Amino acid sequence: MEAGSLPVELWRMILAYLPLPDLGRCSLVCRAWRELILSLDRTRWRQLYLGCAECRHPNWPNQPDVEPESWRAAFKQHYLASKTWTKNAAILETSVCFSLFRRRRTRRTLSVGPGHEFHSLGSALAMSSLFDRILLFPGLHEEQGEIILKVPVEIVGHGKLGEVALLASIDQQCSTTRLCNLVFMPAWFSPFMFKTTSGHVQFDNCNFENGHIQVHGPGTCQVKFCSFKNTHVFLHNVPLCVLENCEFVGSENNSVTVEGHPSSENNWAYTHLLGLIRSSPGVLPTEDSDSLMSLDLESRDQAWSPRTCGIVIEGSQSPTSPATGSPRAGSREAEVGSNGERVARTPDSSDGGLSPSGEDEDEDQLTYRLSYQVQGPQPVLGGSFLGPPLPGASIQLPSCLVLNSLRQELQKDREAMALASSVQGCLIRKCLFRDGKGGVFVCSYGRAKMEGNIFRNLTYAVRCIHNSKIIMLRNHIHHCRASGIFLRLEGGGLIAGNNICHNAEAGVDIRKKSNPLILCNQIHHGLRSGIVVLGNGKGIIRNNQIFSNKEAGVYILYHGNPVVSRNHIFKGHAAGIAVSESGRGLITENVIRENQWGGVDIRRGGVPILRSNLICFGYSDGVVVGDEGKGLLEGNTIYANKGCGVWMMASSLPHVTSNHVSYNGLYGVAVFSQKDGSGELPGGHGAQENFSEDGDAVLWETELEKDDDPPRRPITIALVESNSVNHNGVTLGPPCASSPPQPPDLYIQSSEALHIVTNVIHANRVRGITVAQSSQLTRVANNSISCNRQSGVKIEAQCKVELRGNGIYDNRGHGIITKGDSTVMENDIIGNRGSGLQLLPTSDTKVIRNRIHSLRASSIAVQGHAQALVQENTIFQGKTSKFIFQQSSGNQACVIQNNRLLVFKKSDTWRLVNPPARPHLENSLRGPSAAHGGQKVTAMATRITAHVEGGYHSKRSIFCTIL
Repeated sequence: MEAGSLPVELWRMILAYLPLPDLGRCSLVCRAWRELILSLDRTRWRQLYLGCAECRHPNWPNQPDVEPESWRAAFKQHYLASKTWTKNAAILETSVCFSLFRRRRTRRTLSVGPGHEFHSLGSALAMSSLFDRILLFPGLHEEQGEIILKVPVEIVGHGKLGEVALLASIDQQCSTTRLCNLVFMPAWFSPFMFKTTSGHVQFDNCNFENGHIQVHGPGTCQVKFCSFKNTHVFLHNVPLCVLENCEFVGSENNSVTVEGHPSSENNWAYTHLLGLIRSSPGVLPTEDSDSLMSLDLESRDQAWSPRTCGIVIEGSQSPTSPATGSPRAGSREAEVGSNGERVARTPDSSDGGLSPSGEDEDEDQLTYRLSYQVQGPQPVLGGSFLGPPLPGASIQLPSCLVLNSLRQELQKDREAMALASSVQGCLIRKCLFRDGKGGVFVCSYGRAKMEGNIFRNLTYAVRCIHNSKIIMLRNHIHHCRASGIFLRLEGGGLIAGNNICHNAEAGVDIRKKSNPLILCNQIHHGLRSGIVVLGNGKGIIRNNQIFSNKEAGVYILYHGNPVVSRNHIFKGHAAGIAVSESGRGLITENVIRENQWGGVDIRRGGVPILRSNLICFGYSDGVVVGDEGKGLLEGNTIYANKGCGVWMMASSLPHVTSNHVSYNGLYGVAVFSQKDGSGELPGGHGAQENFSEDGDAVLWETELEKDDDPPRRPITIALVESNSVNHNGVTLGPPCASSPPQPPDLYIQSSEALHIVTNVIHANRVRGITVAQSSQLTRVANNSISCNRQSGVKIEAQCKVELRGNGIYDNRGHGIITKGDSTVMENDIIGNRGSGLQLLPTSDTKVIRNRIHSLRASSIAVQGHAQALVQENTIFQGKTSKFIFQQSSGNQACVIQNNRLLVFKKSDTWRLVNPPARPHLENSLRGPSAAHGGQKVTAMATRITAHVEGGYHSKRSIFCTIL
């Protein structure tokens, strides 16, 4: 643009000298001039804003070094806000003086100070009229009596802030007033510096020191660019108050108290304040500005199909009469069993690991065709975590597990959006609370909304009690000496998009029936837990990032009952989630990863529902169910933890169903009677917890109220059902000459029963199932146990075990090894590299109606003087060179009768029909896993060629150990 042959740059230099009124007139000349005026944002408009004595930097006190998007817009917003006190519609319609004031004619300025018209504020007020301006000149102005404001006036300090100090106690009884550019201190006779009960008061650019400000509803207040040093702002039943860009320092109690339900009676300023709030830029997220901490997330889908049943054995079916052939030349000593079958003795191999043989495998190799539909749990969150973890690679989650932004969550949840958009009671925005005892205290049905504030170095940031409601958006709460946010006695509201970190106690503390919505926060690096829910507290904890806390990310105890869903809980120094002391809760669809002490820790009466979570990459166990822990573990993906997938005590009576447990470093599922040091718990789970409001010890058991929720159906026996447990023991490397011997199992007497039902136990590094010293019955039924590196099932001495309806296939050791008191009934034990069934000395076993086949050894091997009843079984000969039975001579305690024997031939085919191949899982899945769709039908059409590989791991990785 050029005007009068002058370039734009010169016009900008000329216009930069114009005052505010002239700039406004120039912008009305034409569109080109308006654009020219707007282009002065970083120069002239910035000078005008910063040169105004009534305002401070628009981002003070939190970000004084950050420039606003537009200085002109910030100046306009401040100018409009400073005129709110003059918009009294009732006076405008009835007052001639106010009409003249609007024409800028008869409004007077009264000067107060030495050498001026008035010597005191009281004398000036006595002579003032409506909307007069009282100007206090530099100095100390002390009033000896209470000042009562009966007419609307404006009291302004002349000069820079800090040059005018006012020691007074002011009682506002008029409809509106404004105080600006003053330092307030209380008078000697009263701690109250200002109070009002019905009118509107506006404070701009003031300092308050060592006193109190009190506003009672229907009174309202508007405070901006003010500093409060050891000053308490008390708001009682206020319909609407706005505290914006203020600093609160060094409070000995609460900086702001909001008490009582907002008054239903509103004064004249309520509508104007509401319009001003809605027109000003808020802190609700935009499409681009809202993003939580980014993670390296992408999918790593890898197919996984557990090998189970439905086996067709290609060979020849012989007559069903006992075999009468003689052993081949050079074979070991052979004897004829009680039913006429020749048996051969082989060296004892109790652990099931076999060495490569020199036999001609190509000639006698068998092929297993799997064509069978197996129902198993469906990984809701962890579908991409079915393949092995990549060594040394960064953790990458699938895109479906990326947390939603706050904006996306609010768009999905209309109730949350309505809460975030509502304004009632007190609005505190862009303020700084620091270096004192308390920040904001909301009580007795109070309502408060806090946006974009910073709370630091306080005892606590926000307390909400007695049926009060808070809305907290985009605040930064850190380095508090107790909890950051504390809710008690049915407190509630919305806590969303906040950064809560480095607090000495919990980031958020929920108690006594409080029920907030905690959404899209970052809660991290706390010296205790991230979120604590106790004393019948509730709440919805959703879509948060909770990480790097020294104790549990979420700690639930003393009948706490929250809903914890779709959170990322990671890199904690203790458990990701801990449930103790009768805590409950629904924990669903969370990503719990890289925690030091267990992904989820349940003990001491904790009864949570743990459903559809991804628990992965932990440095210890995935899920720990300790002493007296209970609950339902359903549909979880427990993956690549360095310890066990699930560690539990049978006496705790958990229900473990429909989970995917894979690629964990040690056991998939380990069940014990007692764990060493279980009475001494790590940080976050100890008995010396500190859950008082300000750090004092409190015995919360005495405060517990009657539980309103109906109890779930009790479980009398620990139950592990319908899980997929595979590829565990990934940290156990192959043995070498210098590796230590395999450590023995822990044999601790157990008096608890256990049911292991309808699980898929596949490709674990050592055995499928090991049962050690279980004095009560352990029932193993309808499981698919396949492709494990050693035996399918091992039963130690003095254990009582029932195996019924299982499919035990293609394990590299024996199918079943037993030393204990066991019943083996109606199982399919097919294609294992060692014996199908090995009965060791001290065993007392009933083997009834099974189908048994061994690929390389005898189908049934009876060692020493084992007691056994073997009857009504169908037994296949694995190779022409192997015998069906192997039995020690002189063993009269082994009874073999009424068995059907099939001798190997290549020309025919054996099929498992009538009944079909076990396990029969279709009719076995039941309970909550079926109700919640935690099942998946996996169709498998695969060929498995049996081949013995050299070398086996010297350490254990077991599905289930009962100790």
